[in-house]
Amino acid sequence: MKKLTTNYDDGIWKGAPASSFGKARFLRENETDAEKILWEKLRNKQLGGFKFRRQHPISLYIADFYCYKLKLIIEVDGAYHYTKEQIPKDEERTKILEFNGIHVIRFSNDEILSNIEKVLKEIEMFFPRN
Repeated sequence: MKKLTTNYDDGIWKGAPASSFGKARFLRENETDAEKILWEKLRNKQLGGFKFRRQHPISLYIADFYCYKLKLIIEVDGAYHYTKEQIPKDEERTKILEFNGIHVIRFSNDEILSNIEKVLKEIEMFFPRN
């Protein structure tokens, strides 16, 4: 398994190519309906007081949503993520990120659009227990 070759400082993964930041900005400006709905629930530390970033570059990847304190990536998957070409790419990406200590959870657009409360409860399962 390949380890990410980046340095980590203050919640930002360094080593992401410069092109990732422009792509991340484009993705933030062109978010899907499902991403908009989830972002409205995550932004401004609304969920458990945790800060989430959207379209956050991490090494060669751009996470839909990332929480540094939880080491958690939330991916929102549209139809193309279920194609035979994309499934193995997503699986490899998840393995690499998890090998580097980051949890990855995935939700379909439909899950978010039809039952956001269930999605939020699944995310809360990654919160520390008091």
